Amino acid sequence: MRTEFDRVHVTKQGAVAVLTLNHPESLNAASVSMVHGAMKALSHIEHADSGYRAIVVTGEGRGFCSGANLAEAAERRSSPETAGDALETAYHPLLRRFRDCRLPIVTAVNGAAAGIGMSIALMGDIIVAARSAYFLQAFARVGLVPDGGSTWMLPRMIGLARARELSLLAEKLPAETALAWGLINRVFDDATMMEEALKLATRLAEGPASLGMVRRLYWESPHNSFEQQIEQERMAQGRAGRSADFMEGVGAFLQKRPAKFTGK
Repeated sequence: MRTEFDRVHVTKQGAVAVLTLNHPESLNAASVSMVHGAMKALSHIEHADSGYRAIVVTGEGRGFCSGANLAEAAERRSSPETAGDALETAYHPLLRRFRDCRLPIVTAVNGAAAGIGMSIALMGDIIVAARSAYFLQAFARVGLVPDGGSTWMLPRMIGLARARELSLLAEKLPAETALAWGLINRVFDDATMMEEALKLATRLAEGPASLGMVRRLYWESPHNSFEQQIEQERMAQGRAGRSADFMEGVGAFLQKRPAKFTGK
C-alpha cells in the first residue's frame, strides 16, 4: 500500500512505514513543499489507527537528500535572511517532528546526504548507509554556515575536531569513514542496504512501546544533569511498568517463550 504526499510517499511493509523522499531528478533536494509533505506523512504514520510501529526514512533513486533546493531559493531571489526564515518556518519544524516522533526511526542513506539532508539522516535512532553513500556539510561551498542542528549534533556524535573539519573543509565523508567515526551504525552493500534497513526496522516494530520512551530519553540526555536524567528515567520506567507490553515481557520470561509485544 502506498500513500502519496507532496514529493514524499509512504509504503507499508508490515508494521513498518517506509517514508521516501521523492524528487529523484534533484537527488531529493529538500524543497519547502517536500518538507511540508514529509510532515504530513509523519502525521499519517503516527496516527493511532495506522498500525505502524517503526519508520524507515530513505530517498528515491540515487540520492538520500542533496540538501535544500537551491534552485527554488534562486527563483525566489533568496537572501541569507530569507534562508533563515525558511529554517524557522519549514526545516526546523520538520526536525522537531522527527525528534518528537513516538516511533523508532531507521534512516537508510542510499546516496548523497548533504546539508539539511545530512541533518535528516542523523535524526535516525539507527543510521545505516549504502557503501557508495556519503555525507556532506556543503554550506561553506555556497557561503553559508551549518544549519539544521549540525553544530549541535555533530560535536556530540563525533567530537568537536571532526565536526569543525567537516564544516570548514566541506569535504565528502564516505559511508565507511562515517562508520569508523561513530557517526552511523552500519554500512551495507548498495544492493542489500534497503533490505537490511527493513530487517532492523522490523525488529524495532516487533519491540515494546517502551522503545519510544528510550528514544525520548536519549534526546533529552544532553540537556540534563546526571540527577535530572535519572529522574527522567524513573518517570519513564513508571510509565513503561504500567504497559501491557511489560506484563507480556515478564510473562514470556517466566514461561521461557519469545515475547509478543503489541506496542501498548
